[in-house]
Amino acid sequence: MSSIESTDRRSESLMSNFSQTMDRPLDWEREGDDWPNRSCSKFVTVADLEWHVQSMGEGPKALLIHGTGAATHSWRDFMPLLAHHFHVLAPDLPSHGFTQTTSEAHMTLPGMSQALGELLNTLEFEPQLVIGHSAGAAVLMQMALENKITPRGLVGLNSALLPFQGITGHFMRPIAQFMSRNSWFIKYLRNRALDRSRVEQLIEGTGSKIDTVGIDCYSRLFANNWHLSGTLRMMANWDLTQLMGNLAQMKTPVLLIASGNDLTISPATTFEADKKLPNSRVEYIRNLGHLAHEEDPEQILTKVLEWWPSVDQEQLAG
Repeated sequence: MSSIESTDRRSESLMSNFSQTMDRPLDWEREGDDWPNRSCSKFVTVADLEWHVQSMGEGPKALLIHGTGAATHSWRDFMPLLAHHFHVLAPDLPSHGFTQTTSEAHMTLPGMSQALGELLNTLEFEPQLVIGHSAGAAVLMQMALENKITPRGLVGLNSALLPFQGITGHFMRPIAQFMSRNSWFIKYLRNRALDRSRVEQLIEGTGSKIDTVGIDCYSRLFANNWHLSGTLRMMANWDLTQLMGNLAQMKTPVLLIASGNDLTISPATTFEADKKLPNSRVEYIRNLGHLAHEEDPEQILTKVLEWWPSVDQEQLAG
């Protein structure tokens, strides 16, 4: 049997199992049995949250925060590369992946900032470098503004830092609130995700082309009612208005990486955010999409490592 046939059969088997079990939270021994970097995973209980976190490497501490709808798998190739230079920690956000919660308080931007701050305190982990993708960048900036973290540098990958404008911005939260409260709609989305080709189309709609491992992981996430509900609840509770007004107070040096093929967050948004930040620079990459760190982790790592030695000088200049 060819490797392609083996992968296809395995994916069909996974989807068959998911269709029978996805009305419950993701199970680490089932859906997580071959999770990327599984050997580096552990579970940490803080208050009412049981966090799934991954940790690897030695050296200065670095924190990775994924975006809405994703999980630690999105760092599957980037994290081991960064771990050659840093001690890296990456959690699943609340109600994403294998970190489960039913609390609405954890799904707001301030609530997520608070919960992550408590996790870091419990782990006694004080990151010097923090990297966030999409909404993950907003979480890190909120934490920095609230002094829950005091990193030497912050990197935003295709950052979702500003509210959507126009009709999209007006209706997005109410629509997400409606969808998150309707179990039939969540099941409808789940059933669509059981078709692997629809997941592939969804990822392609971000402007990115990722590997089979990534598609498999997104497939099992999107085929889970709990993860889908968490994604919609995060969208329903997300308000970037206050953060946008506070960007000028950011003291931490910031590197914003924007991808020219990003069909989710327009690169123009990154350049607009850059104007509001007092100590930032933009790196523009033409050939990647929204999931740039999954498409070409080596190129993203190079951008980060080229910028990193300058953060102390930038902080002094700021």
